Amino acid sequence: MERTGEGDPAQVVPLLWRQGTVVGRTGLTVDAVVTAGCELADEGGFAAVSMRKVAERLGRGAMTLYVHVPNRAVLVDLMVDAAFGEVSYDAPGDDWRAGVRTIVETNRALLTRHPWLLDVDTSRPPLGPGTIAKYDAELALLAATGLPDVEVDQALTVLLDLVRSGVRQVLAADAQAEGEWWAVAGPLLAQLMDPADFPFASRVGQAAGEEYGAASAPDRALDFAVETLVAGLETRVP
Repeated sequence: MERTGEGDPAQVVPLLWRQGTVVGRTGLTVDAVVTAGCELADEGGFAAVSMRKVAERLGRGAMTLYVHVPNRAVLVDLMVDAAFGEVSYDAPGDDWRAGVRTIVETNRALLTRHPWLLDVDTSRPPLGPGTIAKYDAELALLAATGLPDVEVDQALTVLLDLVRSGVRQVLAADAQAEGEWWAVAGPLLAQLMDPADFPFASRVGQAAGEEYGAASAPDRALDFAVETLVAGLETRVP
């Protein structure tokens, strides 16, 4: 698991805001380095990202990169902030429930587009314009609840965690393979397990298996979790 916030803040924060950056004699920039890092991560996850591989992608020597980005830890922050900077929302309205669903779908699309974001712990977030703009816009969508500021922040944290967990499971699942596995494993289990010994697992498991055609349905579970969160928030809204 990668982590943001591992680099020296004195180096990272100014770079996130592109303060003191230079254009190299060959035209290389911080933005070019970050873009190359994101492209490599999109293709092969974080395992594919190193300063050497980024330099190769750019057709440069590795030492050239260090003039613009001092190390890989800093690059991780820059990549995450750039990815978060892709997110945009319309102006918030009064319907916070619609805002919740907008946040879910926007982040679902972002994580599907850049699955390497699922492998980053951002509990110490990049303090850059992309991250802060995303946070600000999402808070604005939830502010219509009228909840206290701290509860709005907590609601957003829970919502984003639900989306991350759901998308991780969706991307890990192969619907066809899961269906094929269940088609074989389900009948075998039915022959060996006495429903009287496991009444709830038998009843609920059978109903879910017949409904999903698989052992689980991550997409539907995510939608259910979001609906449940909305219902819970409604009890707290002034």
